[in-house]
Amino acid sequence: MHDFKYVTRKERAPVKNDLIAIIKRTQNLLRDDLTFRFDFVGSDRRNMVTYAPQTNIGYDFDINLEVNDDDCNYTPEKIKFKIIQALNKAAHKYGYDYAEDSTRVITIKFKDRKNSRILHSCDFAIVNNYTDEEGHKRQEYIRFNKRQNSYTWEEQPGGYYILCEKEQWIKDNGHHNELRKLYLDKKNKNSDYNKHSRSLYAEAVHEICQRYGFND
Repeated sequence: MHDFKYVTRKERAPVKNDLIAIIKRTQNLLRDDLTFRFDFVGSDRRNMVTYAPQTNIGYDFDINLEVNDDDCNYTPEKIKFKIIQALNKAAHKYGYDYAEDSTRVITIKFKDRKNSRILHSCDFAIVNNYTDEEGHKRQEYIRFNKRQNSYTWEEQPGGYYILCEKEQWIKDNGHHNELRKLYLDKKNKNSDYNKHSRSLYAEAVHEICQRYGFND
């Protein structure tokens, strides 16, 4: 049994404000090369940011960076490289470690080095939102293939769109608070350390939809 709790909007506001300042500084550093807009997504958007006091992981944010490169001047690798460079300059001033490049995101971490703890972190995904020929809203992201050492634009998997549809249905039908309770309960009872928060969240969403008769 774990001891996960929700981080309130008030508690995370100072960190969120610093992240916004870091992003705006990053935008300024890149302005002559490329521009982007940003959105807080994931647990912050849902007001479902969690942390467990007994661990050294802290809590995290997820932010989408939507790049404006209509003329396709830069390859996916160049876009990510430029953003990482600028982000390192901007984030280091606020006490964050240098950025880590992973398959789907760029991660910065704020650490309590004395006690070997991560206090909070932020994952940045570089995305492109578009409408397909049939009028459906779609999203692609820059994916880093470590084995091939290559960067490509990849379409979000089908499950991403199904989850978005279910989330909207839950919100529209007034079941969000019930989802919050179920998700936290799942996190605290989870004994499978290979099962990440996103999987537990997807399970909670699916169960709420089943409970009230919504099926994809």
